[in-house]
Amino acid sequence: MARAAAVTPPARLPATGDRSGAVLARLQLMVTRKLDGLLQGDYAGLLPGPGSEAGESREYRPGDDVRRMDWPVTARTTMPHVRRTVADRELETWLAVDLSASQDFATAGPLKRDLVVAAAAALAHLTVRGGNRIGAVVGTGAGTPGQTGRWRGAPPVTGPGTMVRLPARSGRREAQGLLRAIAGTEIRPGRLDLGALVDMLNRPPRRRGVAAVISDFRAPPEQWGRQLRKLRVRHDVLAVEVVDPRELELPDVGVLPVVDPETGEVHEVQTADPRLRHRYAAATAAERAAVAAELRAAGAAHLRLRTDRDWLLDMVRFVAAQRHARTRGTTR
Repeated sequence: MARAAAVTPPARLPATGDRSGAVLARLQLMVTRKLDGLLQGDYAGLLPGPGSEAGESREYRPGDDVRRMDWPVTARTTMPHVRRTVADRELETWLAVDLSASQDFATAGPLKRDLVVAAAAALAHLTVRGGNRIGAVVGTGAGTPGQTGRWRGAPPVTGPGTMVRLPARSGRREAQGLLRAIAGTEIRPGRLDLGALVDMLNRPPRRRGVAAVISDFRAPPEQWGRQLRKLRVRHDVLAVEVVDPRELELPDVGVLPVVDPETGEVHEVQTADPRLRHRYAAATAAERAAVAAELRAAGAAHLRLRTDRDWLLDMVRFVAAQRHARTRGTTR
């Protein structure tokens, strides 16, 4: 299937099918060159920039987080004020990584799972500096009942079923080990309970930091929305949504066998029917809109990465927009 040529060549994502250290090294070099070249400065970074230590107060501006209202100053001045916060000098970041069977899919570029690993590498690069710690909870399909998830090269982990916790540690070497553990995940068939995966970031309670959920969000919002709102109470939350264009619309290619990677069900779809393609596009658009609405309701920042786009450029634009919003006094 032909694709329109991009104005600028997109960042080529190295395939991580072999999960080799050389592939991860090339990916890390790509992230470092792009992000260090365009985004400079520690602690004004990805999402947590304002930090959690109390600073000076200023007048409220539309878009400010009402949870930062400085009520004593507001009462004295009769004008609404918010409390500025100072960036913590040591940050803890946690990733919830969805590597269910639906991530082994792509029609326009790298596999969705490769994009998940790339997003995790970029987040690690943006946060693991100056003594900051990064950890992850990783989940895949149910697989064999009672079977424990195994990650090649991973440190000892705990967790029910195929959800495992990789402890938060500081240092680039530890971050590289974390990425190797994520990239070496054995994807199993079956559905992942995304709500339970997100809820693992709530236990045990931690001091305020950053929590990033990397998923295709194929599960209905009611299964994970409450857990995400609970997570947002204590942490700055980033939701990275990974999608493929064929999940949004069907091509006109005649009879198309379609397989659900999580259940193994096979259906034959007559894509030559324009009404069917229209209904499919409308249904998927409504589904994605429901996901975006749930993320907004939870107060999470939302970044969408597509397999047919330059994922690094999308991430750079997102980070730059986050920083620009904070310089104007807003939170999003």
